[in-house]
Amino acid sequence: MLKTTLLASALLVAIPGMAAAQDADPLAEAVAADYDANLEELFLWFHQNPELSFGEKKTAKRLAREIRKLGYKVTENVGGTGVVAVMENGEGPVVLVRADMDGLPVKEDTGLSYASTAMQVDRDGVEKPVMHACGHDVHVTSLVGTARQMAEHKDEWSGTLILIGQPAEERISGAREMLEDGLYERFPKPDYALAFHVSSEVPTGKLVVKGGPVYSSSDSVDIYVKGVGAHGASPHRGVDPILVASTIVVNLQTLVSRTISPLDSGVVTVGAFHGGIKHNIIPAEAHLQLTVRSDKPEVRAALLDGIDRVAEGTARALGVPEDLLPVVERSPTETTPPTENDMALATEVRATFDEHFGDSIFYDSPRTGMGAEDFAYFVAPEYDVKGVYFAVGGTPEDEVANAPSHHSPFFKIAPRESVTLGTEAMTVAAMSLMQKAGE
Repeated sequence: MLKTTLLASALLVAIPGMAAAQDADPLAEAVAADYDANLEELFLWFHQNPELSFGEKKTAKRLAREIRKLGYKVTENVGGTGVVAVMENGEGPVVLVRADMDGLPVKEDTGLSYASTAMQVDRDGVEKPVMHACGHDVHVTSLVGTARQMAEHKDEWSGTLILIGQPAEERISGAREMLEDGLYERFPKPDYALAFHVSSEVPTGKLVVKGGPVYSSSDSVDIYVKGVGAHGASPHRGVDPILVASTIVVNLQTLVSRTISPLDSGVVTVGAFHGGIKHNIIPAEAHLQLTVRSDKPEVRAALLDGIDRVAEGTARALGVPEDLLPVVERSPTETTPPTENDMALATEVRATFDEHFGDSIFYDSPRTGMGAEDFAYFVAPEYDVKGVYFAVGGTPEDEVANAPSHHSPFFKIAPRESVTLGTEAMTVAAMSLMQKAGE
């Protein structure tokens, strides 16, 4: 029988009925106290100082400093600005807990008193507004909270804990960069990997835990459409790339509707269309930027191959000369496979949450889009790492129906509810996995 400790209370493995008799859960109380003493200020700092992908220098430095104070061995600049913190605590499994750090090039328009006014020069040399429009400020704040709870209760778990501050999730590049920089060679390779995402579509106080696919693959694709410049009043004397590109945009929509099974999911979205500089000038080129999403490798391949076919075929049909056919380029870095939760581990984590929080904690709703996550690289088949990525509610229940989407300038979450539940849930999950060696 386990002794009655924070972990025993957190996992409800003590004598039957004991938890019901307690006025409050010790772990919840500890996390709430930490939020008041430390995490609230930390969240506000992260929110007001967002940084773009691979430019998270201040964020990484602050994150490293906060975790280093707790007794972890911290290494900075892994895969760019990545942070790796390790606490070895005897024999047992190696558990990795990951949080992403980067913000987005979005001008915040929430009206919050602590709204970001940050500006930063991006990798393309252009200065842009920056906002935590996807909740990564919650993730890194909670990582510090989890680090503190695990450090303060080392006598209740056994194994090695690895905490990751990951750069460039928004470019779906940071996880791969950290792995290519030797993450699993320079540091203990995990048996398990855990992460969560705060969600504006899920009510506060709720968790979403599912097995199987939880995020789609994502590929960034550029199509460079060439033409022959001419006077806008004499279109017959040129080859209009605006017309060609526009027709390509329309024809691309046939890929999902007519080339993959209606029982499969896929998205081909043209997010940017650049071309021309003047009303009456037919330009010599146009540029399309696409994002492509799917849940299955074969669908992903069909969509990507189809883009090549549609771009070239459309141009030929509109009379573009052979030497001016469109060039299609797939980004070698902004790409990730689908994220799939290990079924057995997801079942185990869900059962742990059920024991600790009760069944009412779960919010079971269908996916509403094809968001992507490069957490997939940490649990790629070649590494044999079992992973679970879950969601934490971020919007009060009566506001969920009208909550702004992620990546919106109006995006906001409830900080206290999000950070404390994320910290408590992650601590319970990590402790449950690492308690096995001590039973």
